[in-house]
Amino acid sequence: MTHDRSPALAQQTDSDSFATIDGTRIRYRLDGPTGAPFLVLSNSLGTNLDMWEPQLAVFTTRFRVLRYDSRGHGLSEVTPGPYSIERLARDVVALQDELRIDRAHFCGLSMGGMAGMWLGVHAPQRIDRLVLCNTAPRIGSAERWNSRIDAVNRGGVSGIADALMEVWFTPRFRDAAADTVQRMRAMLIASSTEGYVASCAAVRDMDQWAALSRIDRPTLIVTGTHDASAPPADGRHMAEVIPGATLVELDAAHISNVEAAGRFTAEVLAFLDR
Repeated sequence: MTHDRSPALAQQTDSDSFATIDGTRIRYRLDGPTGAPFLVLSNSLGTNLDMWEPQLAVFTTRFRVLRYDSRGHGLSEVTPGPYSIERLARDVVALQDELRIDRAHFCGLSMGGMAGMWLGVHAPQRIDRLVLCNTAPRIGSAERWNSRIDAVNRGGVSGIADALMEVWFTPRFRDAAADTVQRMRAMLIASSTEGYVASCAAVRDMDQWAALSRIDRPTLIVTGTHDASAPPADGRHMAEVIPGATLVELDAAHISNVEAAGRFTAEVLAFLDR
């Protein structure tokens, strides 16, 4: 059973709120019906809670949806780096504590999914069902991340924005949905250089392959056929390692909840409703 023990908080909807987590100001939003099961949505590197807009209308018919900006992103505070995936995951637990949420479903994409893996291993008592999207226990090499950190330190996040759009979305989608891609690009370039670099370090330094088999929560793994960052082969391996995990592959690149929004939403909803 998932609980909200605070009637005052239960009245919030569709507005920014802030919680202080270990001295750090974290922005969050609560949407959806009071008393519904909780669903936490965790953003990817270089985005904020608005990345989940394609899912919100549907998810809020069934869930009390908690979105938040990971530290260093969006309107959350930029604290000194480097960060760690453990630190980002502990922010989720602390936010649940602050909002008096005993247990919740959790859905995270890319960096958010890495935080979800940590929660599944180290805080399973706080998770009902776990959705890990376009992610892997280890993403890329240290050299690759150090190169990206150097590029951002030299030219800001805007200097890598065009290259990342080619990673986030397929050429087909970039042509067919140019306005959406531009909105996502604007979200990326609004990112703090310091927060982005600190979060790059968190992804760079994390390798959770050895711990993955300890996840015992019902788990859905969502991959993108054209995802170069977290290839489908990684998702298939994760599904083999996590006991009882379900695997779904979408016709999309890295930000599959935007590129394949309809099927993404339907697959996640079907899994959470089981």
